[in-house]
Amino acid sequence: MDGSRLEVMNHVENFVEKSLSKFLRPVDQNWQPADFLPDSRSASFFDEVRSLQERARELAYDFWAVLIGDTITEEALPTYESWLVGMEGVNQDGRGGWTRWIRGWTAEENRHGDLLNKYLYLSGRVDMRQVEISTQYLLSDGFEIGTGADPYRNFVYTSFQEMATLISHKRVGDIAKAQDNPELARICNKIAADEGRHAHAYQSFVTKILEVDPNEMMLAFADMMKKKIVMPAHYLRELGVDLGSTFSHFSEAAQRLGVYTATDYVDILESLLTLWSIDKVPDLNEAGERARDYLMKLPDRLRRVSERLKIPESNYEYSWIGVRTD
Repeated sequence: MDGSRLEVMNHVENFVEKSLSKFLRPVDQNWQPADFLPDSRSASFFDEVRSLQERARELAYDFWAVLIGDTITEEALPTYESWLVGMEGVNQDGRGGWTRWIRGWTAEENRHGDLLNKYLYLSGRVDMRQVEISTQYLLSDGFEIGTGADPYRNFVYTSFQEMATLISHKRVGDIAKAQDNPELARICNKIAADEGRHAHAYQSFVTKILEVDPNEMMLAFADMMKKKIVMPAHYLRELGVDLGSTFSHFSEAAQRLGVYTATDYVDILESLLTLWSIDKVPDLNEAGERARDYLMKLPDRLRRVSERLKIPESNYEYSWIGVRTD
């Protein structure tokens, strides 16, 4: 990283230090997975589990595929933490704002996979060993999202991705609520709220960078959109299948349910263009102006493509769930 980039990262780190209390919740005031699940110490534990399983039986096959895929994505957290810690400009001595943010973000995100995993286990609908195999594969396979160690590109990615996970968890919760499963709806909505707060943090980092290094930030934004924002579980697979092959089925299930669609992708891009006032960023050079022009025209192009997409029906049977009955 050249001196000017390092200076920008140090500048934004000062903002992060001052904003940690806004972006993160104190541990002693935060929710924990146990708040949402039957208490195994209680005399009513087995009755509560049976009630949970009865409601779980009403949920459709595609719904389980999406919920399990979301869970595995959250469980791959060690990959995401090591990627963020490896960004240029992050001092790994543990005392600076960047490392404090990354550790705090990781601690909050860690609860998501814990909670969803325990729900799957109690539901009685899932082959947990197959889920655990897919989780181990995803951690072992890692991901390639096109950011390298560049913080500018990483913050574009996280700004976008946290919004995508917010939408996904919120809509899974909406479906659960409509299917008379208020406990699962509450779980998903709590996780979605965290994702929204984390999205706000990463989006604020980009806002601060645009103030002091608009050209390089604009180029990074355009570059990430040219590469396309891939989901962190894009290498998702099951036992005995090719790298990433399960992800395509998971993604199609999410689109059939309306949990996360190509239209949502465009909507997130448009919201970021508006949030960062991309059309009004001053002091751009020729390359920066070209990048801005590309970004401002992109939503219309992508929306035309999304309108032509046809999502196939599927009879795919996941090892996580077993034989389809719908």
